[in-house]
Amino acid sequence: MNGDNKTSATPFFYIQRILGFILLLSLAAVFLFSGISKLYAFEQFLWNVMDVGISNMMLAGIIARLFIGLELLLGAFLALHIYLKSFTYPAVMALLIFFSIYLMFLIHTQGDSGNCGCFGEAYQMKPSAGIIKNIILLGITAILWVIYPVKSYKGSLYIGSFLVMIGLVLPFILFPLSKQSQPKIVHEPIDLNALYEGNAQPDVELRTGKHIIAFMSLSCPHCQKAGFIFHIIHKQHPEIPIFLVLHGSKEFEKDFYEASKAQQVPQMRFDNTEAFIHYAHDGVPAIYWINNGVIERDANYFQLDPQNMKEWLSEK
Repeated sequence: MNGDNKTSATPFFYIQRILGFILLLSLAAVFLFSGISKLYAFEQFLWNVMDVGISNMMLAGIIARLFIGLELLLGAFLALHIYLKSFTYPAVMALLIFFSIYLMFLIHTQGDSGNCGCFGEAYQMKPSAGIIKNIILLGITAILWVIYPVKSYKGSLYIGSFLVMIGLVLPFILFPLSKQSQPKIVHEPIDLNALYEGNAQPDVELRTGKHIIAFMSLSCPHCQKAGFIFHIIHKQHPEIPIFLVLHGSKEFEKDFYEASKAQQVPQMRFDNTEAFIHYAHDGVPAIYWINNGVIERDANYFQLDPQNMKEWLSEK
């Protein structure tokens, strides 16, 4: 790599370059770690994208994959000193500003709680901590722009082009876009009378009409994920008749609601363990699309696309 000015090769110049090199590699490591950690917790990142307001699961999936690819790409560009001042530094700052605005929106709408998702599930931090982290990274990038404007080197165009292709395609290879978003079609009667026999009863009549009912355990991590998706769908499409039947000890309530944010989704606590096991069949979450006491769809939480729900609801 070429220096900017050979005549400025003083001790201070070398100290500046060493410091710049360390800061650059640190910044690259943060971006690479951020992208890789989101790959390991891709589901959660996808749902965080949906929670912003993108209700179409396919579109949210594309955006989530592109963001992860961009983080990996910028991390690689930083580490390999590719087009630092002409592209990489500005792109890093733009992405950090964008994520900071998103986190401020998150605090405004949902409060400063839970995991901001900056590092997936590998390292959890509140949205306010994520903003502070981004401000620090913005400062580091600004310093690098001044003290470490290393010029591109021979072959950087070819290396950069290869990294663009790999970085943006890799998330789609690791997590292919699936068209299997439709739940299983069934025709199985279900007797919901047990829900109305205890002291706590549903505040809606679930035995008639169309309803999407989920039987979930408070201690089940998959139920927490399903609950988070139902939270998103209910917030964006309150007209979709969703109802949660929750079972489990009260000691798990706090963790369940912190992870799912599903407090506002219509629900009930159901303490009849025998009946709950009967409803759940093979396991939880058991998610049924019920029409007048007949299960017409049996879904998993990957198949909770509101567009499909609306199409089913409009069927005669």
